[in-house]
Amino acid sequence: MTPNTKVKTLKAEHSGNAQSLHTQAPAWPEGAGTRIATQDQAFTFDVAIVGMGYVGLPTALAINASGRRVLGLDVSDARLAVIREQRADLLDSDRERLSNALLDPTFMLSSDLSLLAHAAAVVVCVPTPVDEYLVPDLSILRAACASVVDFATPGQLLMLTSTTYVGSTRDLLALPLAAKGLIPGRDVFVAFSPERINPGVDSFSHEDVPRVVGGVTPACGEVAERLLSASTKLVHVVPSADVAEMTKLVENTFRAVNIALANEFADICHELNMEVMDVIDAASTKPYGFMAFTPGPGVGGHCIPCDPHYLLWQLRKARLTAPVIEQAMAGIAGRPHKVVEKARRILSDRNHGVAGARVMVLGVAYKPDVEDLRESPALEIIAALIADGAEVAFSDPWCQTAPDGHGGTLQSEQSPADWGADLVILHTRHSQMELDWLAGAPAVLDTTYRLPKAENVTRL
Repeated sequence: MTPNTKVKTLKAEHSGNAQSLHTQAPAWPEGAGTRIATQDQAFTFDVAIVGMGYVGLPTALAINASGRRVLGLDVSDARLAVIREQRADLLDSDRERLSNALLDPTFMLSSDLSLLAHAAAVVVCVPTPVDEYLVPDLSILRAACASVVDFATPGQLLMLTSTTYVGSTRDLLALPLAAKGLIPGRDVFVAFSPERINPGVDSFSHEDVPRVVGGVTPACGEVAERLLSASTKLVHVVPSADVAEMTKLVENTFRAVNIALANEFADICHELNMEVMDVIDAASTKPYGFMAFTPGPGVGGHCIPCDPHYLLWQLRKARLTAPVIEQAMAGIAGRPHKVVEKARRILSDRNHGVAGARVMVLGVAYKPDVEDLRESPALEIIAALIADGAEVAFSDPWCQTAPDGHGGTLQSEQSPADWGADLVILHTRHSQMELDWLAGAPAVLDTTYRLPKAENVTRL
């Protein structure tokens, strides 16, 4: 059986509804031993990372840099090839670490999930997206956790980092392990520690970002703390895995609500004939009580558009509502549509309908200086404009291709100034982007709120 077949089989076996709203965790028996590996257990690897994506790969490199023997696992051989060929989207510091790791005999990449049994600690870093109806898609996480349980060995630490609902560590790891006869806190150690990777931003190194961790038992938390302390300067231990899971949901829901608020203030300032960034920049001079968030065309990536929906989804089972969060997420979801509506008005004011108009989108990545298209508002904007009959192109120094939303693929234009656009939409402003030519463009829609004022520039 191949690794991919293994994952698909386990996914089918564990595809039931894992949603849980336990009032309290099971009382796992506490064991005396709290070491990841005893002298009688010789593991080949110190840590195995399941999922070598935007979170897993930097995590693996940081742990390897701390002197640990690391196994990087991913069911995609194509992804592993990208890593081996050093084509992965990484910060410069992580690129150097990758070069070093690939020369290190204690660093291994594989798609063979059976190797999980040979790691003292297993860290799950797989995607947890939402579907088109904003319902959490747990299929990848369930499959990964099922594989971890299948190959679990006594003495191991098994830790989730993927953002999901409260109780997922218990439902997807602790309970299946106990059913297998491996009791958390006695035979194995189970914990949750939310990832804190900020793709494309090197303001804080992996080691400098504090980590939160909670175990399903106190012993589990202690073992997880020791693992994280080897590659992180500060580890904050919370009373349970549930608390650690909720911590991540609070972090990203906080960001979502404040971005939605910034978008509202942008609309308010427009009606009152002032620049919202003038207001936000001024408010940012206050050294306490204010944190700056900026408006834009929507939000993308693996966190803000998805994570709050895991909480809202879970609350529906208990018939609980969260009006502030619900309204914020609705506002964020509608932001790309607002861009399209504004584009229609700009073209109409120039006596040009959307049908047949040539629209250039500058930047399609969800944030500056990354090649990440996940949940990018640009994709929804492009698809909607094409559906209205516009001829749409894009230019992005980080992304060479992008889906058009209708089954096709667009190629990045290398010379956007020469494409002859009727309207240019500035969606993502990468640091290496040349924008001087926008002064001569017929019309520009600035969704970043940072272009200089000009007669041909309209703020979103």
